[in-house]
This record gives sequence, structure tokens and C-alpha cells, in this order.
Amino acid sequence: MKKIFVLTGEPSGDKLAARVIAQLQKRKTDIEYLSVGGNHLKSLKINSIYDIKEITYLGFTKVLLNIFKIKKKINQTVKEIIKFNPDILFSVDSPDFTLRVVKKVKKIKPNIKTIHFVAPQVWVWRESRVKKLKFFLDHILLLFPFEKKYFDKEKIVSTFIGHPLLDDQKKNNIDIGKIIKADRKVISIYPGSRFSEVNVLIPILFDFIKLMNEKYEDLFFAFHSTKEHVQQIQNLIIKEGFKNCEAISDEKIKSHILNSSIFAVAKSGTVSLEICHAQVPSVIIYKMNMINFFIIKMLVKVSYANIVNIAAQHEVIPELIQKNCNAKNIFNKVDQFLSNPDMSKNQIDKFNKIIKNFRTNKSSEIASSILIDSF
Repeated sequence: MKKIFVLTGEPSGDKLAARVIAQLQKRKTDIEYLSVGGNHLKSLKINSIYDIKEITYLGFTKVLLNIFKIKKKINQTVKEIIKFNPDILFSVDSPDFTLRVVKKVKKIKPNIKTIHFVAPQVWVWRESRVKKLKFFLDHILLLFPFEKKYFDKEKIVSTFIGHPLLDDQKKNNIDIGKIIKADRKVISIYPGSRFSEVNVLIPILFDFIKLMNEKYEDLFFAFHSTKEHVQQIQNLIIKEGFKNCEAISDEKIKSHILNSSIFAVAKSGTVSLEICHAQVPSVIIYKMNMINFFIIKMLVKVSYANIVNIAAQHEVIPELIQKNCNAKNIFNKVDQFLSNPDMSKNQIDKFNKIIKNFRTNKSSEIASSILIDSF
């Protein structure tokens, strides 16, 4: 029986990996799996060697503070992969963790095929990393077509497969009437998938909701969360006394709510593409400690945080970052959109022109075919 080890480092990577593996399981049933994964891979009956939360650290300072723990986790992961002896090591995103593991595994077991999904963002910073990747990666799966030139230059095998979050998904008939009253307009809120993000952004988002509630009477705010954080956020909602807010972690319900939303406020990240795919106008928010922000500002070579804005080379989706990420600014921007429907239509028209180039509608199929062909 063939074996695949699926290596992820955070919930977003776990979600992307699960989409590919779910497609692979439909096509080939005689594969044994083991992983470092979360709830999405777990739902596919794939065991994880430890809880993914143990390696989900945010920011440079947190990594520095936990450097010895991370190094120990890398060594433990390498040991377990070698013990499992897979035909393929399928690593997904989180390059600062996953690629360190892959490099060590390849050195010990060069016969293991190494396939990495979600290329390191060399077009944002540290382009020099590409030269090093060719020594331990056999194949890189790309989300965006413009990435290919960086890897072709170093003769690294790469394939543009498109972004799975932009693939057409089967619509689910779900009654959300018990969660949201029929007369309420929904605003979807994405506070992040890490504790540190949630803890920073929730107070700001709560103050934003208070401002919105002073002006609007017909709104409902749906916090899209993970299973790890949903109860924490729900408890904070109850403590704050909000009657028009709910934290939701069920993926099918979250998808349905997003598609029913009139607007979204989202932490910067891949979820922005999911929001665009649902044809929902949005703003992007993010806040980190000043040390991390200063380091990133020195290293990055792009002017925007959001991939749509980077591709467009101008701000299609408003970004409220650092000191601009406050309740008043978020309220003013959202209020501006809600008061002017043409702004929403204009944003949707613009991001549709961008994301059509990121879409193949069969990304998971292409990725699963590459995995099968690699045995």
C-alpha cells in the first residue's frame, strides 16, 4: 500500500490540504495517510501525530521566544515521518515550519518524493529562497500563475493549479433561520484563526459593532471561527451583551452565511479570496505588535497586504492596517459602502477581473493527479 504524509502548520493549510486529499480519496482508496493536521484532515479520518495548535505561532517575536520548542517539534516531526516512511511527503503552506521539516527529511531519505503546495511568497520577500528549494523539493504546486517564472528560472518543477478556495463548490441547502432572523442583513466577520489574532482584533471588532448598532437596526454579525476558538468568541459575545452576533464554526453553515452576506470584515489572509468568490464586498484589517510590523516593513517589497490588491497594483479592497485598524475607521469604511451601493458593485467588478486569473475550477483535481503520478 502506498503512503502519504500530509504536513501542515496552521488551520488554513489544514483546510487546503483536506480539499486535495478529499479528491484523492475519491480517486484512489489504497493509500495510507498520516499527518500533522487539524480538524479538516481529521474529518477525512487522517490521524495527526500531535495537535496542530502546538506549532501555530504568530509573528517573528513569538517564533524567537519559542525557538527551542519549535526546533524540538521539527525534530520530532522528522523522526515520525522517517518512521512512517511515506512514498510522498505532501507539505502545505507554513513554509517556515513545513519546509524546514521537508529539508531534513529529504537529507535523510532522498527517495521520498517531496511535493509542496502553496509556494513561499518569494514575490513578497526573500526571493533568494528559491535557489535553496531546488535541493529538497521535487515539485511545487502554485496558487497563482505569476509565481511560475520564479521557479522556472531555477529549473524547479512547478505547476499552476489555481486556488482551491476559488473552485466552484457544491451548494448546500441549509436553513439558517434559527441563527439569523429573516429581516436581518448579515455582515460576516473573520477575526483570524490564531489566538493571538483573535485576542487583538476582537476588542476592536466589538467596538466597531457598537458603532454600527448605533446607526443600523437590521444587522446581524456572524463571526466565522474555528472549532478551537468558537466557544471563546461566543462567551465574549455573551459577556458583551450583543443580541445580534453569533460565532459559527461549522464549515457548511459558514459558507452559506457568507453567500448570504451583504458585506465582510476580514483579517488579512487567504479568506479574502473566499469572500471575493462569494461576490461579497469587503475590507481587510490587521494589527500586530510594532516589532513584528517594523521587521516586516523592512523586508517586504510589495505595497499591499491583500493578494487582490497586489495583483491589481492598487487598492481594490480597502486595507486598514496597524494604527488604521481601529473601530472608527472600520465603521466609516463599512458605512461608506453600505450607504453607496455603487461602491460595492465597483469593487466586485474589479476583483472579479483579478480572481478569474487565479481560478482553474479543478485545483484539487490537478493536485491529486500530480500526487498519484508521483508514486
